[in-house]
Amino acid sequence: MPERETRSHASQLLGPGTRAPEFELHSTPDQTVSLSELRGRSVILAFYPADWSPVCGDQMALYNQVLPLFREHDAELLGISVDGAWCHQAYAKANQLHFPLIADFHPKGEIARSYGVYRESEGVADRALFILDKTGHI
Repeated sequence: MPERETRSHASQLLGPGTRAPEFELHSTPDQTVSLSELRGRSVILAFYPADWSPVCGDQMALYNQVLPLFREHDAELLGISVDGAWCHQAYAKANQLHFPLIADFHPKGEIARSYGVYRESEGVADRALFILDKTGHI
């Protein structure tokens, strides 16, 4: 990514202490997850570019391995990309993932944009982690 794009992109990135933007997105074709329903728990938002890509596959597999540690601390992990719910469902099943993948599909990348991690030039989310406290702040 060109340095100029990185700098302008980083200036939009939400920082510590910011209230996390609310969302309600599909985790399966017929179920949604909203940030407000997770209040009272720590939440880890793991933005990633795409299902089925080799690097993202490695990333999600590592999160799957440390999932028990997250849960020990009452933290909920959510993977977020611009892929659709059907794609996420197939990907999670094929890779035996035990945490929700949520679809920032329509309008495409709206949530990634609100967190400052949407890569406009490629139409995907950047790889980014946001740790939210129990009150919904980064």
